[in-house]
Amino acid sequence: MNYKKILVTGGAGFVGSNICLKLKEEFPHVEIIVLDNLSRKGSGLNIPRLEKAGITFLKADVRNKKDLEISGIDLIIECSAEPSVMAGVTSSPEYLLETNLVGAINCFELARKAKADVIFLSTSRVYPVKKLNELAFTEEETRFALAPHQDVVGSSVKGISEEFPLDGVRSLYGATKLSAEFLLPEYAENYGIKIVINRCGLLSGPWQMGKMDQGIIAYWVAAHIYDKSLSYIGYDGTGKQVRDVLHVDDFYALLSLQIKDMNAFNGGIYNVGGGRENSISLQELTTICSELSGKTLEIGKVLETRRGDIRIYITDNDMIQAKTGWTPQKTVRETTKDVYAWIMENKEDLKGVFT
Repeated sequence: MNYKKILVTGGAGFVGSNICLKLKEEFPHVEIIVLDNLSRKGSGLNIPRLEKAGITFLKADVRNKKDLEISGIDLIIECSAEPSVMAGVTSSPEYLLETNLVGAINCFELARKAKADVIFLSTSRVYPVKKLNELAFTEEETRFALAPHQDVVGSSVKGISEEFPLDGVRSLYGATKLSAEFLLPEYAENYGIKIVINRCGLLSGPWQMGKMDQGIIAYWVAAHIYDKSLSYIGYDGTGKQVRDVLHVDDFYALLSLQIKDMNAFNGGIYNVGGGRENSISLQELTTICSELSGKTLEIGKVLETRRGDIRIYITDNDMIQAKTGWTPQKTVRETTKDVYAWIMENKEDLKGVFT
């Protein structure tokens, strides 16, 4: 691995902090700098973990170009984001746009000036909502499932591949990430930097300060631990909507491969998720949480489906698996158990985050 100084933006968040700690463990002689504005509730709890590992923390904001005047950077891992699909829906989208798009541009500008490579964490939410919801599906006892035959290119019973069409409306969140995706290859072409784009599905694991609209595994587990109310929202309140789940440790395993050989991955856009084997519905997640906690919560029902909700999203990992042999190691049940154990171990410290 040739990098000597790595900047991780959004590095005090769930994905960023876990990436940083794994990086430091695998590459102890690499200088790692974390930049984060700590806007996410609970993210400050990650700072002692980072500093204990010898990682430099900067309270700063990607929206402010002056905060990115950092010398000697040779790799940027761009994790900063306002990740909520509901952001800007009932309020101003200003923070979302400035963080996800202007912030990304500021990071790309730093890469240009420093001749630094970029790994950009994008999202499965770049794919249009209407096209995803028009996919053929079947209804099973506890979940919706993709039908064996699909007419839309890039879709199959395995899930959504990189060939899935991008034309259509997605969400303000997805639009900002896709816009940044379009800009990054232009920077690569014009300024000779190496880039990788990972379109991540639902990532989960310990230290995720989950909310209802982002970080659903941690949010659902925490509700069972702290006896908070839950509701199945949309799709007649059945709780049958499905996502695939990737443990953050498995994501790091792929990221490590990319960092160690950027030439091999340069210019690539990859769908990255838990895959069909690690998919779960809210109904099924409730069952696992009940088993772990020994509690049975009364789940409310909201019949109306919200704009931007998706019935099924499963990642087709075939492209990245064919290239690397990488495959998720932790099952969705194991990931949920890891989250449960983490919250229980830090129950008092996390109470203010989840309640």
